[in-house]
Amino acid sequence: MIGRRTSPQAPARFLLPGYDAIARSRHGARAGEGQTRTPSERRIALAIAVFAACFALIGARLVGLAIVGGDGGTRIAAVDNSAPIQRPDIVDRNGEVMATDIGTASLYADARSVIDPAETARQLATVLPELDVADMTAKLASGRAFMWVKRDLAPRQQYAVHYLGLPGLDFRNERKRVYPNGKTGASVLGMVDIDNNGIAGIERYMDRVVARPDANGTPRFDRNRTMMLSIDLKAQHALSDELEKAMAEFKAMAAVGIIMDVHTGEIVAMTSLPDFDPNDPMAAAENARFNRATLGVYEMGSVFKALTLAAALDSGKVRLDGRFDATQPMQVARFKIHDFHAQNRWLSVPEVFVHSSNIGTAKIALQLGGDEHREYLRRFGMLTRPQIELPEAGSPLMPPRWTELSTITTSYGHGIAVTPLQVVSAVATVVNGGFKVEPTFLRRNEAQLGARVISTEVSRTMRGLLRMVVAEGTGRKADVPGYPVMGKTGTAEKAENGRYARNKLITSFISAFPANDPRYAMIVMFDEPKATKDTYGYATAGWNAAPVTARVVARVAPLLGLRPATKPQEADMLREASLVSFGAGGQ
Repeated sequence: MIGRRTSPQAPARFLLPGYDAIARSRHGARAGEGQTRTPSERRIALAIAVFAACFALIGARLVGLAIVGGDGGTRIAAVDNSAPIQRPDIVDRNGEVMATDIGTASLYADARSVIDPAETARQLATVLPELDVADMTAKLASGRAFMWVKRDLAPRQQYAVHYLGLPGLDFRNERKRVYPNGKTGASVLGMVDIDNNGIAGIERYMDRVVARPDANGTPRFDRNRTMMLSIDLKAQHALSDELEKAMAEFKAMAAVGIIMDVHTGEIVAMTSLPDFDPNDPMAAAENARFNRATLGVYEMGSVFKALTLAAALDSGKVRLDGRFDATQPMQVARFKIHDFHAQNRWLSVPEVFVHSSNIGTAKIALQLGGDEHREYLRRFGMLTRPQIELPEAGSPLMPPRWTELSTITTSYGHGIAVTPLQVVSAVATVVNGGFKVEPTFLRRNEAQLGARVISTEVSRTMRGLLRMVVAEGTGRKADVPGYPVMGKTGTAEKAENGRYARNKLITSFISAFPANDPRYAMIVMFDEPKATKDTYGYATAGWNAAPVTARVVARVAPLLGLRPATKPQEADMLREASLVSFGAGGQ
């Protein structure tokens, strides 16, 4: 070691060689002021002065290199002094924190100041075992002015590296995004990159819309701002929990759930499974980071029948007391249309809907007319990419030419693929009095009703029909005591290699609750659910999506402040639905 301790008892104080001679000389001078320095003492003093001057010059040069980057290398000062991105907190509609920043430190190296690259890399690996020693040795030998060694060190790692005392290494204070609820709400929140830039979800929206970029293009935020979402964290957790359990129960490839306020358009809960933990998104598989709720497009099946019937009734071309022949399959060109729940008889309009007749719905769509059917789908928002805050918004897939066959198949949800978010938004329009409402992931304080799509009377009629599906039709397993549900099942075969795979299904249930005065619309969807012993070999929506809807409603309705209905109130709702559905109170 260069230098030595002045005495065993003294505190840890080190002296450079020769400095102790000067100290003794000064001590002697104080003891006898008249003494003069010997020639050797004067030479030592001169040598010390020369050394000090040299060290000062070297220090000045090192400072200059650090500031200007030497021979055109990276400007370390610019990197070190640039302020880290500090993002606003994200909170749910009740002020619960969903995302926040904490301080952290990252390790960087100035390779020009590293004395022994191989030894430095070896010692770093004792603290950071994930480092590749050979790769780090090569980087440290490159002579580069700046390079990251490891981002986002834990405090114990920072202490351990500091204790090594290796020249050429230093730390930079940074900000790290933390999501205290883990996976909950990940499909809405999105994620940030290592530099705290938003790259998905609401985080990306904040960078694009809320932030103001500085001269370097780095997003800067108002430090006093908080981003309040429409999400209710408790409802979000309940929805995610029920879907995770159901996905395991039915061995489904994926699942989606969305709950939306039918008047404001606020999304109060949304889940896309499998999901990821935004605290460590790269640990998840790529398909877990795919947002099926807003970006994935699917042929949704019979849930489209609600839109087709609402359009037909609103147009006046189909009446509630109309009847359609469903005695046998319907032949269209080389295709034959069948009913899954075949009644093999003439059906009234309510019966077409309650029994989910493909044949009856196809004939209703033809009576409405292809052009008008397509126009209503456009008004419902089925033919355009949804305008939402999240960058992950899928565009619908439609027939290139709208033929008679296109009108027939789209009437019951085949031949057109849309996002689950589009469907739940359309359901909100059907039950809220007939107004288009745009979905949002931000908190709104009042209703945001848009253009009228269907009349108030048709909306009331459709509420009655949707209630009858749950009371007497394919959606029986969706009902909840105290919180009456209205809805429609949907089961669609998946298209593979230009053909439909009979054993690979997309199942869904659209719903609204409470039935007497709908406040929330919901969709539950499964990708390739499997039959179980309890479903008697069936894998259709009435056996999976419908009962899961009931479980979700039973949990979230109280959380959202809805009061349970009494049994007499439920009976009144059912009686009114029956009257409306079969013509006593509708068109």
